[in-house]
Amino acid sequence: MTKLQAILGSSLFLALAPGSVAGLMPYLLGFWKIDPPLFGMLGIRWAGAILILLCAPLLIDSFARFAWQGLGTPAPISPTKTLVVSGLYRFVRNPMYVAIATILAGELLITGNLAFLPYITIVCFMFYLFVIFYEEPALEKCFGATYKEYCQHVPRWMPRLTPWRTEN
Repeated sequence: MTKLQAILGSSLFLALAPGSVAGLMPYLLGFWKIDPPLFGMLGIRWAGAILILLCAPLLIDSFARFAWQGLGTPAPISPTKTLVVSGLYRFVRNPMYVAIATILAGELLITGNLAFLPYITIVCFMFYLFVIFYEEPALEKCFGATYKEYCQHVPRWMPRLTPWRTEN
């Protein structure tokens, strides 16, 4: 895969996967209905906006690393040629899922719509199942000892406070 193909593929997957999970589906399910602010505090809406504004660039950066450094995409049908362990991946193994979940939480805080909560819970549970039963076994099969070492040093969901540095 060329770098251009990887960029285009990652961009398409970004629009389709996170775009659907954090954008289209919540809209179609009616979760974007604005209710009164949670706990009657208007500042909670601002906190939600800040979460989204902080996480969107982090999500885009994580996708870009797959194209630029891994010469592939996050899509299982077109994976990277090398294990990506730079950027946010030095702090947490699944920055894309963490960013999407945080963006969804931000949307909940902005809308004040508690009907969003079961959807977010289901999405996070699906992320967990996908990571445990497909993604991690596939990465271990593809990258072997390198991936195992990475897993020993970088947590799955809760970011490290300091970046992991490889010995290489």
